[in-house]
Amino acid sequence: MSSYALKERVFHHLTKFFAFLVLFFLVAIFVVLLVKAYPAIEAFGFDFLTDEKWAPNLGIFGGFPAIYGSFISTLIAMLLAVPVAIGIAIFLSEVAPSRLKSPMGVSIELLAAIPSVVYGMWGLFYFAPLMRDLVGGNGLGLFTAGFILSLMILPFIAAITRDSLNTTPQILKESAYALGATKWDVIKDVMIPYAKAGIIGSVILALGRAFGETMAVTFVMGNVHNVPDSIFQAATSIPATLANEFNEADTELYYSSLFFLALILFIISFAIISLAKFHFLKRRKKVSDRKHKWHKLVKQWRRK
Repeated sequence: MSSYALKERVFHHLTKFFAFLVLFFLVAIFVVLLVKAYPAIEAFGFDFLTDEKWAPNLGIFGGFPAIYGSFISTLIAMLLAVPVAIGIAIFLSEVAPSRLKSPMGVSIELLAAIPSVVYGMWGLFYFAPLMRDLVGGNGLGLFTAGFILSLMILPFIAAITRDSLNTTPQILKESAYALGATKWDVIKDVMIPYAKAGIIGSVILALGRAFGETMAVTFVMGNVHNVPDSIFQAATSIPATLANEFNEADTELYYSSLFFLALILFIISFAIISLAKFHFLKRRKKVSDRKHKWHKLVKQWRRK
């Protein structure tokens, strides 16, 4: 065997090993969570998902408030962050003057480097008092947590979306301008469709980050095990519950219930991202098939 063939074979098996190593860790995490959560699964079953009462002193554990808080805070974060981030990306890639693109782009990317605990402290000592003055209460709650999460995921969406928009071939934009399109038309009908894969990918990445965020949410959500009547009231989430109560778990059932929450977080995060990814890939395949069919019809018509 030649030296070149040997190197190719080693490279092939090495990359294959790394790929399967990731799958191994994924399965290993799931198995550990399942084993640790089994006592709680056996004790509560699927009622754990719908029960609202969390009383460790009575041995009663219901995960619905934490699940609800995770979903609603993430939804608020996505609703606030996605349009703003895409607007920032469009401005940086197509509208901003050249002298502003670099400093503003670096500033946006630096937001991603700020530790989550700093976001949490800022939310607790600045934004929460502001919300308290506006809506009453103590300022802590689902909306405050969602707003802080939106600030955390915004730079990820903006940076990836900007890079995706910048991949649009210049000839496509120039052709659209030559046909009389305005800048808005070019952005809407040329750049965004061309960069759709990157935009959706950035949203999926941000969704996973927001759903599993711990420290920032722990600071500003209020950490109360109930289903609030308003998004401005205190609540809790799965990551916040795990961070606050793991050291307090003094019984096997309490300990197992926390692992049950961790297992639910793992499954929900994996399911949401997988469904979004597979749905997106399916739609891309349909679009690709339509384009292929259209090109085939054009070729047949030209031959005739």
